[in-house]
Amino acid sequence: MRPWMVPVLSLPLFASPAGVAAPSEARRTVVFLGDSLTAGFGLPLENSYPSLIEARLRAERRPWKVVNAGVSGDTTTGGLARLDWIYKQKVEVLVVALGANDGLRGIPVGQTEKNLRAILRRAQKEGSRILLVGIHLPDNFGSQAQARFASIYPRLAAEFRVPLVPFLLEGVAMDPGLNQADGIHPNTAGTRKVADHLWEKLGPMLSAPR
Repeated sequence: MRPWMVPVLSLPLFASPAGVAAPSEARRTVVFLGDSLTAGFGLPLENSYPSLIEARLRAERRPWKVVNAGVSGDTTTGGLARLDWIYKQKVEVLVVALGANDGLRGIPVGQTEKNLRAILRRAQKEGSRILLVGIHLPDNFGSQAQARFASIYPRLAAEFRVPLVPFLLEGVAMDPGLNQADGIHPNTAGTRKVADHLWEKLGPMLSAPR
């Protein structure tokens, strides 16, 4: 098993995700919907990749509020169930970074795709712009299963006509210098690389007019 895969943790499904503080004048909201990789497991909150992106937005004096809706151990089922909580506010941009725990739990690929499709459909219905972020299965699942799982994300990106980051941990996975001692979660340096990687697609979305 690749060491970067997210462990299934026994946190409550409806635990209130940690909101990343933003300036009071912020008028636009970007929400990161994910699991422990998004929550910043093992790191101070300010070192999670949503917080690092928020810091960049503040430095550029952009009026955005960043909400870290990452919950460790979450699956696409949990993310879908949390949308009512998320959409208690106006969300202009939703970053969807789920699926790793589905793979680890052996949830059928069809169910994962169905859940992600429902999340994207709801987000578009709510008027959110979407950035879809993919994940990979570990090697011991076999090449056919890996390919089938990985194909979910580009297929949905094409169906919903949304931008795609094919792999959240591109350039970080399996690099001991960029991961914590558990070999699973990025350390501060790795998380900065994740934030930079996402920024390539997310930055232009946050620069676009309403």
